[in-house]
Order: sequence, then C-alpha cells, then structure tokens
Amino acid sequence: MSFTDQLASALQESWRLKARPEQLAPPGPWRIWLFLGGRGAGKTLAGASWVHELVQSGKYGRIALVAPTAADARDTMVEGVSGILETAPNWARPTYEPSKRKLTWPNGAIATAFSSEEPERLRGPNHDAAWSDELAAWNEPQATWDQLQFTLRHGRDPRIFISTTPKPIKLLRELLAREGRDVRVTRGSTFDNAANLAPAFIEAVTARYAGTRLGRQELNAELLLDTPGALWTREVIDRANGQWKLPDMKRVVVAIDPSGTKGEEDSGDSVGIVVAGLGSDGFGYVLADRTCKLSPDGWGRVAVRAYHDFRADRIIAERNYGGAMVAHVIKTVDPNVPYKEVVASRGKIARAEPVAALYEQSKIRHAATFVELEDQMAAMTSDGYTGDGSPDRVDALVWALSELMVSGPIPMNFVAPVVITSADIARATSPHLARGPYYAGANDVPYLPTRSS
Repeated sequence: MSFTDQLASALQESWRLKARPEQLAPPGPWRIWLFLGGRGAGKTLAGASWVHELVQSGKYGRIALVAPTAADARDTMVEGVSGILETAPNWARPTYEPSKRKLTWPNGAIATAFSSEEPERLRGPNHDAAWSDELAAWNEPQATWDQLQFTLRHGRDPRIFISTTPKPIKLLRELLAREGRDVRVTRGSTFDNAANLAPAFIEAVTARYAGTRLGRQELNAELLLDTPGALWTREVIDRANGQWKLPDMKRVVVAIDPSGTKGEEDSGDSVGIVVAGLGSDGFGYVLADRTCKLSPDGWGRVAVRAYHDFRADRIIAERNYGGAMVAHVIKTVDPNVPYKEVVASRGKIARAEPVAALYEQSKIRHAATFVELEDQMAAMTSDGYTGDGSPDRVDALVWALSELMVSGPIPMNFVAPVVITSADIARATSPHLARGPYYAGANDVPYLPTRSS
C-alpha cells in the first residue's frame, strides 16, 4: 500500500473512530438513510463525512446536495464549520465554484447544490447519490423529493442520506413508515453531542426548552404527531396540501396579527401576515405566509408589498389589539391601501373553530407547504395554544379566511377592484418574489404598482 493510500486509510478511520454510531451509515443494503437529529446533534458533520467516504471509495461521482434554500446549501453543507470544505482532508479537497454550485474533487467526482425553492432545477442531471439536508424544512418537500428521485439513475447502487430535525410533514411520515424496508433510520439528540457544543448553549436550551413540545422536537429529535384535542389534525392539513391548480380569485385579502415587537432585537412575538383568496371555484386558498419580526415600518412594508403582489382588495387587522396602530403603519407606507378593522367579539379558539371546520370539509387549499404556519395550526387545541410563543400566523390565517368565508356572503353590491387571475397569483407566489427583500432599505421609496398594472 502506498503512503497516500495509508494516509487515506488513517484519515478515514479517524472519522469512524470519533463518530457516534448514529452518525455512521448503517450496514447492509438500503436505499435511504434517515438521520433524525436535534439541533447541534452532528447531522451536518455526518452528511459531509458520508460524502467524503463516497468520493474516496471511487464508486460514487455524481452527488446532489439539496437544502431548503440556496444559501443553506452554500453556508451549511458546503462552507459551514462542519461542511464539506471544512472537513475535507488536504489530499482530497474539492474545488468549489459558487457560480456553478459545484464541487469538484481531484479524482473527478462532482457534487452539485440544489435548493427546495427551485425543484425544477433537478430536471436533467444524473446522480448516483444525494445528501438531503433539513428535509422537514424544505419549501416544496414533495415536489423537490419527486424530482430528486428521477435524477438517481446513475451508477449501480444509488443512495440518499437525509439529515433533518423532525417535523410531522407528510413526506417524513411516509419515509418513516418504510423503515426496515428500503429506509434505515438513526437518531441522535442535541445532548448526545454536548461534548462538542458550548456549555452555555446546553445550559440555556435546557433551562428554556426541556420538557416542552418544542424541546422534544428540536432537541430530542422526537417526531410529534397530533396534539390531543387539536383543531387541525395533520391528516386535515395534508388534505389541504394537494398540488392544486390555482384558479382566478374573486377576492384576496392580507390579514395582519400585530404584536408589540420593535424588531429582531427584542423578545416580542412575530407579526403574523397571511394572504388568502376566495377562488372562482368556491374554495378558499391560503396563498402566502409573510409573517416577519421587523419594526413597524418593516412589517408595514411587507404587508403593503403583499397587498400589491397579490392584487388584494384590502388589508385587515384586529381592532381590539393594535388596530389603530396597524392602520397608522399601513397608511404611512401607502395611504391608498384599503384597510378594514375587524372586531374580536370571541376568543381565539372560538374564532378558529369555524375556520377549522372549513378545513375538515376540504373547503380550504394551500398554494404551497407553509411549515411554520402548519406547525402552529397543529398546536391549536380546544383548550388553547400548546405551541411556543404566540400563534401569530394562525391568528392571521383565521382573520383572512373568516373575512372571505365565515363572515357571510359577499354583499351583492361588492365589486372587487380587479380580477385576480391565476397568472397574477403564480407571479406573486414565485420564490424569488415571495422570499426576497421587499425593499432595499427603510429609506427607499417602495415599488407600489397601480391597481391596473
């Protein structure tokens, strides 16, 4: 054996000696390895090391790296402290071309980065392996997963490694149901990796989240299913998440659930901002979740931009909590935006129940998978909200759908300012528009198209 081979063998064994069992690929035949891990459990290091092993074996040379966003792929999987570049040995260090989203190893192996924001980019390439990171946080999990499967047509034994903190999305539940067949599952908690994490971090998250549902999910990597007494079960939410062809909209509203936050620097809750429409087919459609934690000027601009993006007929917010403040913020950003105050004559749960009933009747459809919103929905019970913080997203959702479908029929004399076509909605829900910066800065003049544009 040459010196280089000896060195390669020593480096390989060094990872296997220090890795925990759940960080190593399971023995035997499998197609999918699913590593469910808490925050900081060493999922990224496991994924990067697995990729290095594939490349060094010489049996795999066309690898897909799939992350929730393009920034996640770059900042975590490739350039992160536990990512591929940082953990690569000097003798087998890949060259990274960010503009091509490509890593190339000295032996010719190639890895290409993709994001769940653009599943269609997975059309065309051939792969013999894939590392799918934080699958439960993907923007379009099913569409991205389906496209990835079609690319795994290279080599003799294509394999997928999934590293994720669990959330009860449909795709993850389906994969877990295949455990023991073509899926192998390993599990690790945040505390399993405590020796490699800052003691202050462990102390802080233990004090704040130990014993809570959020802690069980984010730290212990438990897959939490339906909460007893939930107004929205996961089955009901899954039904709303079909791949719908969006119709023209009779009405579109932007609903705001205000909070006392001054921005990212304080401990206040986020400002819920949800866009919903009433389709020409009679169904209600949740079109966007633009909830944010910004200053009043910041979230006001986000809400007004949503109003224009979706050509909504009005913005609505609760009068009982911050209604006057919301009106002032919205009118300061754009005095021409129609604004309506709604009155909370009943509690949150009583308001939510009629909307939950619409979901049970399959009258509401989601234009995309809204992970954070759906987590809050699943945590709303007949006894109150069991999640962490405030149900800001759900409150905004309830106000939007109540305005469209619960408050009574549309008045005979109501005329929507414009017809909101399916093409308008498709443009407004594009990832680049919906997730990009709404304005370059607080002092910039916002782009506010006219209603006829």
